[in-house]
Amino acid sequence: MSFTVGTRLDGQGRTGVIHTPHGDIQTPAFIPVGTKATVKAVLPESIKDVGAQAVLANAYHLFLQPGSDVVDEGGGLGKFMNWPGPSYTDSGGFQVMSLGTGYKKVLSEQFAGTGQKGRDGSDLEVAENKIRRAHIDDDGVTFRSHLDGTKHRFTSEVSMRIQHELGADIIFAFDELTTLLNSRTYQEEALERTRLWAERCLVAHKKLTEERTHRPYQQLFGVIQGAQYEDLRRKAARDLGTMEVDGQMFDGFGIGGALEKENLGTIVGWVSEELPENKARHLLGISEPDDLFAAVEAGADTFDCVNPSRVARNAAIYSPDGRFNVTRSEFRRNFTPLVEGCECYTCTNYTKAYLHHTFKAKEMISSTLATIHNEYFTVQLVDSIRRSIEEGTYEEFKGETLGRFYAMK
Repeated sequence: MSFTVGTRLDGQGRTGVIHTPHGDIQTPAFIPVGTKATVKAVLPESIKDVGAQAVLANAYHLFLQPGSDVVDEGGGLGKFMNWPGPSYTDSGGFQVMSLGTGYKKVLSEQFAGTGQKGRDGSDLEVAENKIRRAHIDDDGVTFRSHLDGTKHRFTSEVSMRIQHELGADIIFAFDELTTLLNSRTYQEEALERTRLWAERCLVAHKKLTEERTHRPYQQLFGVIQGAQYEDLRRKAARDLGTMEVDGQMFDGFGIGGALEKENLGTIVGWVSEELPENKARHLLGISEPDDLFAAVEAGADTFDCVNPSRVARNAAIYSPDGRFNVTRSEFRRNFTPLVEGCECYTCTNYTKAYLHHTFKAKEMISSTLATIHNEYFTVQLVDSIRRSIEEGTYEEFKGETLGRFYAMK
């Protein structure tokens, strides 16, 4: 068994343990994103110190630079980046949308299902002032590198080969990520493409596992798409949850795609009701406190997101009382920690005044110290959610945490 269920909440929420060759992951858990085999500005040792149990890297970016074959020759992702714990890699499917259309993952419900049309009458699939870098067909995706413009091709088989070379403990099937602006008709077409690609991923994964006996087994997660449509989400979950090709099934599942933030918990709940209970569910790209609570209640087990490190590099600091910008003038002579009582390395050694100064002076250490704190805050928040479930205090903890964090809004 790759996943063991622990304590249950009313409904779909639960604690559990994901078992990997590089250690267990106690769930719910937040997984920091190290896109290019590094969490930006932070040493792997520091990520371990914040309490992170695993990290997630990006197959698309590592394929382009330095090359998945280089990482393979270096002993796999963990050894290459000096990370001793479990690791994930995504399939590259997210870049199909983010580079191909220019739209973000989460969009306001005002766009949902509008099926807005471009000037030529086709689905509006590219954001204004963006260049289309990816073109999708039934077999795969052709794209141009954002680094040098060179042309490349991803298919299910290519994605599996790249992820096997990267060597993460948990990898994801290749999928097409749509936007909320795509029409219902296009969502249906994309979902069927993703289903067929998933079957091919199972075949390729089994073949590569049999060929690469010098590496530990990698768990393959299928990715559930379907945008904001209940019937499509449930169909995708049923299809992939029962999918078996030549004896190979998915070891867990990723919940992906463009989600209406307002309905995130509802959408995750639809999927959780259809998926096998004894397999882990990873929600891709979520880290805000209200989203984490909603997703845990709906049955998600793990989460990843770049946001804690991304906003840290812009001087935005997480605290129990909400986010604040440490470059505000009021912090110039404030010699207290970023958060009183916080036990992260930054808060136990540095002050708001110091971070204010280093951000204003554009010193690189500012990003390092802010990222350590934000990753610590997010990892510890999800760890506290897990403990509250185990101790039977979840509702009280949720009310106190969200009430305090969003009190100023």
